[in-house]
Amino acid sequence: MQSTMGKLKIITLIMLFVLSNNVFSQSGIVHEIGVIAGPVELRSDYGQRDHTKTNLNNMGFGIGIIDYLNFSYNDNQNLYFKEHFKVRSELSYSKTSLQHYGEWIEKNTLGSQQLAAMRGSSQLLNLGVQLEYYFVHIHDFENTIGSFAPYISLGGQASYYNATATSTMGQLGNPGTTFPKYLVPSDNHPHGYSTESKAVLSVVTDIGARYKLTTMSDLVIDLRFQYFNSDWVDGLNPDKETYKENKSNDSLLWLSVGYIYYLEE
Repeated sequence: MQSTMGKLKIITLIMLFVLSNNVFSQSGIVHEIGVIAGPVELRSDYGQRDHTKTNLNNMGFGIGIIDYLNFSYNDNQNLYFKEHFKVRSELSYSKTSLQHYGEWIEKNTLGSQQLAAMRGSSQLLNLGVQLEYYFVHIHDFENTIGSFAPYISLGGQASYYNATATSTMGQLGNPGTTFPKYLVPSDNHPHGYSTESKAVLSVVTDIGARYKLTTMSDLVIDLRFQYFNSDWVDGLNPDKETYKENKSNDSLLWLSVGYIYYLEE
């Protein structure tokens, strides 16, 4: 039943993405389509906070399909708006495998062994919209092959995540295999870990740049920060009242490169 509901939610997200593009296509606004891909870093409750080895080893991969609404040829738009702004829609997917790293697994104790044995994963399907601001005039960039157009953006996404939590020592949930802080009930869950699939919302902000490859195509490099309204995206969430170090929701960094093609009006 849970698997069926998950598939229905995924299909619904895809349908909404397609329908939204069809509605905008009737307005006469020029579309740009593209694909992006690159490494993702899920900042989670696994490992030591701000620890280089944790961040580098807990990296996954993401891929996305993007669609831009380009207003620069629309005579009805405000001049400043159409020369500096684009609306970006996106459907993307990422997967990250997770482990504990850092000083807490390097001690010769049962707790260290329990942490080292934990394994997790998180898959994310995202659908969202962002408003991108370009620092140069869009027309100037589009008319100059070899030029660059840096930008920043802000938007939101609805995501559906599938998180798992396991241990190589055996089934989680008993004192022999599970680090004590993850046995304490947390946020209406029986433990501080969970294997579950749920919807979540997030705020996203990007900084990036386009390179004008040809008259009808660009290359893009993009760095994103995504902050979720949940701390269960990674499958771990120790009780925040008891464990004060667990103070932030999950977040994600995504460095992507991509190719964008301009559709003729």
